[in-house]
Amino acid sequence: MDGLDLTGIARMVEDLILLDVVRFSTPGGRPVFNPDTGLYEVPEGSLIYEGPGAVQAGTLPESASAVVATQPWINETTSKYKAFTPLGAPLAARDTIVTVVQVHAGGDVSLIGRQWRAMDPSQGGTLGVIRVTSLDQIQAEAG
Repeated sequence: MDGLDLTGIARMVEDLILLDVVRFSTPGGRPVFNPDTGLYEVPEGSLIYEGPGAVQAGTLPESASAVVATQPWINETTSKYKAFTPLGAPLAARDTIVTVVQVHAGGDVSLIGRQWRAMDPSQGGTLGVIRVTSLDQIQAEAG
């Protein structure tokens, strides 16, 4: 029995959404402050993937509360982002570092150099047309 061929749909989605260049790499050490960008950046380890992709914000960041009700809110937020890559891209493992390398014409150039950490392995499905990876933005370390 023949299955549903999503090849054409996958190409269309890639052409419409995967307009930027993203890099997936293993973490190469602790984040280091870059005074030129004002951001903490994780030194790159081994390259896993560099090619067409996109990074999009999901929902608003959430603050986690302490277990004890009389304690203050914890400062650190969980920034819900998603990375999109072609199905042919390798699966990202947890803690893979995702960096925006290049944005399309008219895109948000402030994303270039920003980094995220994969929260879970890349998602997959039998009817997928692009690969989705849940991300958390890398922020300044507390303390």
